[in-house]
Amino acid sequence: MSSATDAFVQSNQPRFLDELKNFLRIPSISTLPEHAADVQRAAQFVADGLKAAGLENSAIIPTKRHPLVYADWLHAPGKPTVLCYGHYDVQPADPLELWTSPPFEPSVRDGNIYARGSADDKGQMYMHLKAVETLRAVNGTLPVNLKFLIEGEEEVGGGSIANYVAEHAPKLKADVALVSDTALYAPGIPTLCIGLRGLVYMEVEATGPSRDLHSGLYGGAAPNAVFGLIELLAKAKNSRGEIKIPGVYDDVEPPAPAEKESWAHLPFKERDFLRNEVGSTKLVGETQYSVLERIWARPTFEVHGIAGGFTGVGSKTVIPAKATAKVSIRLVPRQDPDKIVVAFRQFVKKHAPRGIKLDVRVLTASPGLVVNPDHPAIQVAARAFSDILQKSTVFIRSGGSIPIVGDFATHLGIPTILMGFGLPDDGLHSPNEKYSLDNYYKGIMTIAHFFEEYGSKALS
Repeated sequence: MSSATDAFVQSNQPRFLDELKNFLRIPSISTLPEHAADVQRAAQFVADGLKAAGLENSAIIPTKRHPLVYADWLHAPGKPTVLCYGHYDVQPADPLELWTSPPFEPSVRDGNIYARGSADDKGQMYMHLKAVETLRAVNGTLPVNLKFLIEGEEEVGGGSIANYVAEHAPKLKADVALVSDTALYAPGIPTLCIGLRGLVYMEVEATGPSRDLHSGLYGGAAPNAVFGLIELLAKAKNSRGEIKIPGVYDDVEPPAPAEKESWAHLPFKERDFLRNEVGSTKLVGETQYSVLERIWARPTFEVHGIAGGFTGVGSKTVIPAKATAKVSIRLVPRQDPDKIVVAFRQFVKKHAPRGIKLDVRVLTASPGLVVNPDHPAIQVAARAFSDILQKSTVFIRSGGSIPIVGDFATHLGIPTILMGFGLPDDGLHSPNEKYSLDNYYKGIMTIAHFFEEYGSKALS
């Protein structure tokens, strides 16, 4: 990376921080209808930022829900094309009382910026814009062709962008995609994620009596929708963490021995993971597998919430007529989401409690995947990462899901470089979400360096 580029990032740190703060002040909560105007405002902020960075054809693309933002710069003939992805929408900030500072009034403390969306994904996505601005300011041009596609529905399933990618593959044609929405394995360790779990997210609605009933008059005879859900869900996974839905494990492939061996050399301590990240008294799950294998390379079944009956102050002795559970199954590579949905529906049908009608609604379904770490662009990214952080890049998987990566592989036929700069304790989706300012600035440098080296290697 040129000293001039490095110097530009250093000298513009105050401005880069102020601009990020302005972005973070927009409460672009995609799941809440009352914030629809804020989501639109965030889309405009991104579109304006892309244009200011020197990209062309900046456009806000309406969808059935929240808009996409597109821009490109295609004036590097013979050079590769990189498709940059990110999202400008954020999770709700509840519970507000647990935030040290207001979630949408960014606060800098101890070298971090605290705000909802700081790490997931506004702070990370914004690095791409600043890397482009930096390269154009220093060199007057860009070393690669670039396309940007930024969405506002990642936190609610990403349905619109999935449809757009499927329908506009020629427009989005590229050699590789670049996503910064993951984390370093540990502070100071350059990390490329090469594997993601997929996700099947569902609602299970239970219906018992035709209306809420008096538990004194009908208790012991009338079915209870809340308890019916509890009965069903308790059968889906046993106390050893084994999923009891037939067929779930049929297509699970273990990680390669070389990959497992590399994980064994990561600076991972189960005790620290329990204390610093999980915060409970014990870890759970399939103890015949290591913790990293359980969270990166094994399917899981989780219950995210149950709603139904009376939960207000005081007492109300009702037998609930309806109850809903939100559940998910994380998938590993080679598992087919459609096959898993069929297996779950069959499981629900077989284990429906007496008197309880159950309805399964699939909200999202996407497969897991593994990217070849030997791809030339990923090798360049690993070198760029190492150059800036001055340590060898490690390759890991993530237990999370980024559905767009699968869409890029399916419809565009390209791999995705998952080059994230978050940290494991950034508190994504939690109160006091943060993002390291040092990682923010070094991320801009790393991405710019990747663009430079990828462009030069393609011509050699």
